[in-house]
Amino acid sequence: MSQKTLVIVPTYNERENLPSLVKRILAQPVPVDLLVVDDNSPDGTGQLADEISSRTPEVHVLHRPVKNGLGRAYIDGFKWALARDYEYIFEMDGDFSHNPDDIPSFLQAARDADLVVGSRYKHGIRVINWPLRRLMLSMTAARYVQIITGMSVTDPTGGYKCFRRRALQSLDLDAVRSNGYSFQIEMTHKLWRQGMRIVEVPIVFTDRFQGSSKMSSKIVREALWMVWRLLLQNKLRRKPRANPNLLSQETEGGKFEIRNPKSEIRNPKGDRRY
Repeated sequence: MSQKTLVIVPTYNERENLPSLVKRILAQPVPVDLLVVDDNSPDGTGQLADEISSRTPEVHVLHRPVKNGLGRAYIDGFKWALARDYEYIFEMDGDFSHNPDDIPSFLQAARDADLVVGSRYKHGIRVINWPLRRLMLSMTAARYVQIITGMSVTDPTGGYKCFRRRALQSLDLDAVRSNGYSFQIEMTHKLWRQGMRIVEVPIVFTDRFQGSSKMSSKIVREALWMVWRLLLQNKLRRKPRANPNLLSQETEGGKFEIRNPKSEIRNPKGDRRY
C-alpha cells in the first residue's frame, strides 16, 4: 500500500511566503510532496510556484482560473491527491500560521487515526499574534460547535489537518457545501458522525505577519448556519452513528473513544483518541 504524503497549500497572493514555505516543508525528516493550489493570484504566486516546480520534483501546482474559496481549493486538491495514490493528505495554510515542523508528529498520530486535527486549544491556548477579540471569537465558535453538534473536538475550525486516504474516500466530496472556515467544521463532522477515528495534536498557531487575513463577516455567518445544517444531516443526533467496522464507544463527557481489541490506542501525549 502506498504511504506517500502530500501537503496541500491553497494560495492567493502568497508570493512573499511561498519560497520559504517550500523549503521548510521539504526540509522535514520524512519524505513529503507539496501541491500548491493557486487561484490565479494577481501577485504572480502561481507563476512562481511553476518556476519552483520546474526544478523541484516534489512540488506540484494546480491552477484554478478564479478565486473560488478555501473549501473548493481543498476539494480540488483532495481529488488530485486521491487520483495519485497518496495515503496521508495534509491541509496547511500558506502563511506560516501552521508550522511545517509539526508534520512528523501528525504522521505519527495518523498511523492509528482517520483524521488528525492540529488543535490550538488542547491542553491550553497556544495562539501567537492574535488580538483578544479574535481569540475570544475563535474559542466561542469552538464551544458553539461542541454544544450544537455534540462533537467534542476542541478546535473544530482549525485548518491544520492530516486525512488518511480512506477517510477522504468515504466522503462525497462534491456534496461538501461550505467554502470558508465552516469547511473545516463540515469535513470533521462528516467523518466524526461516521464513527471515524479522530485525534487532536496540540500545535502552536502563529497568525500571519506578512500579507492580509482572509477572515470576513460572510465567513463567520456561513459557519454559524453550517453547524445547524450538520445537526440536521445527522438527524438531530449529537453523537456519531454506530459503525460496526470500528470498535468505538461514547464515554462520559461526550468524548468519542476508539478502542483496540487488545489495547487502548493513545496519542504520543498519552491521551485517549476520540
